[in-house]
Amino acid sequence: MTILFSILLFLAVLIGFFLFLALIIKKEYSIERDITINKPKEEVFDYIKIMRNQEMYNVWVMKDPNVKLVYTGTDGTEGFTCAWEGNKQAGKGEQEFKKIEDGNSLNIELRFEKPFESTSQTYLFTKAVGANQTNLKWQMIGKNKFPMNLMNIIIDGLLGKDLAKSLENVKQILERN
Repeated sequence: MTILFSILLFLAVLIGFFLFLALIIKKEYSIERDITINKPKEEVFDYIKIMRNQEMYNVWVMKDPNVKLVYTGTDGTEGFTCAWEGNKQAGKGEQEFKKIEDGNSLNIELRFEKPFESTSQTYLFTKAVGANQTNLKWQMIGKNKFPMNLMNIIIDGLLGKDLAKSLENVKQILERN
């Protein structure tokens, strides 16, 4: 009986520790990655502002080859949306162009329904670093409610590698042409 009690006590202390940790960890997160692409800024921006192109470079869209995508509106304009529903990795949700500063930046709102509900903002920024070189920065900002904010400890590593891989995909696609 003491072994069972010890195990239960250990589990209770462990759960208590994680709940305490969730109380003190910030709820907001910010992740960003960037890459330099050997193409002019206008060419890079014109490619990323077409949301349908994400099927070719965004690792989250590519996680489920059978993902169902529903596009609404005029691609490359404010208000354009892409709803998706896929396997456990892809989840379910939609993204919408909230603001487009032509040639410079995109603000996309991500609204997840599954595997859990959340809303975050993603930003893509283009900056010329030479006549035929562009820095493309991808930033994601969001908030996780208690106790999900525990994920903020590892979220940069988890989502950051996906942002970096997506940026590398953009680079390969654009530099191939």
